[in-house]
Parts: sequence; C-alpha cells; structure tokens
Amino acid sequence: MKFGVVIFPSKKLQDLVNSYRKRYDPHYSLIPPHLTLKNSFEATEEDAKDVANKLLQIAQNTHPFSLKTSKISSFQPVNNVIYFKVDPTEELTNLHSEINQTFSDSPLEYAFVPHITIGQKLSNDEHSDVFGSLRMTKIDHEETIDRFHLLYQLENGSWTVYETFRLGKEQEK
Repeated sequence: MKFGVVIFPSKKLQDLVNSYRKRYDPHYSLIPPHLTLKNSFEATEEDAKDVANKLLQIAQNTHPFSLKTSKISSFQPVNNVIYFKVDPTEELTNLHSEINQTFSDSPLEYAFVPHITIGQKLSNDEHSDVFGSLRMTKIDHEETIDRFHLLYQLENGSWTVYETFRLGKEQEK
C-alpha cells in the first residue's frame, strides 16, 4: 500500500491553486492541493499503525507555524513542474526533516523546496507558455498550519486521509 505525508492548506488557498490545477495538472482529480512532507512510500496496514504513532510524536513536538506563498515558480530544467513557492520557515523545514529522518533509510532524491504544485507533466512548449504567462503573477497568501495528514492511495490512484495529526496538541488514540 502506498502512503504519503502532506499538509493541506486552507480552502481559500486550495481554491486558488485549483483554478490553475484544473487546466495544468493531470493529478487534479486524484488529490487536493497539498504541500508534500514525505513522498509516497510502501507500507503494510500493520506498518501504518506504527507510522501513525511516530507521526503523532512528531506532531506533539511541533508548534503550529505560518505558511506564506508569494510567487509562482518552476523546477525546470529538472522537470516541467510549475508551483506556488512556499517560503521556507525553520518550523516547516524541521518538520520535513524530522519526518524524513524518522522514516527513510536512504537520502532524499531532491533537496526540500516547499511548494504546492499547480501544473505538471507539461510538454516543454506548454511549460514555456504557461510559466511565461504566470511567472509575474503576484500571490500574497499567509495562513497558520496546525495539522498534517498521513494519506494512502486507493486502487483508482486517488489519495485519501488515513489519519490527521494536530500540531502541538495531545491527541486521543
């Protein structure tokens, strides 16, 4: 079974992101707009309980933090992904680092660049056109993040929440 760990932003930011994703992201219908904390990984249903317990510990030791996005950027030439750039904060970077150190036995494929994807799997020409028209767009959004989510992938390829973890608060198990 595939699992992943993400932050879902507020409905306001999700609506803005989706206004782009429905045109430029083929994964639009599979998962809501999100910031990935841990890329997809394989685990059994039994492993998932252990993963959830470890994530609960991390959440309890992490305080809510600010998520701010102010511009549209791209990962080109590495790949043709267009995204809302999320300003890295110490809290966000530490949360990402702690989750990945807890669950990874190999180094990360890419450096952590906090972002919310708005377009992917674009041809080079499409990417150039779309990014060219969006890159000067000013985004001015800030919100407080107080939770993250462990997701699992369904057989149809869509993702759904397995468990939600509130930051800095005791949870009943």
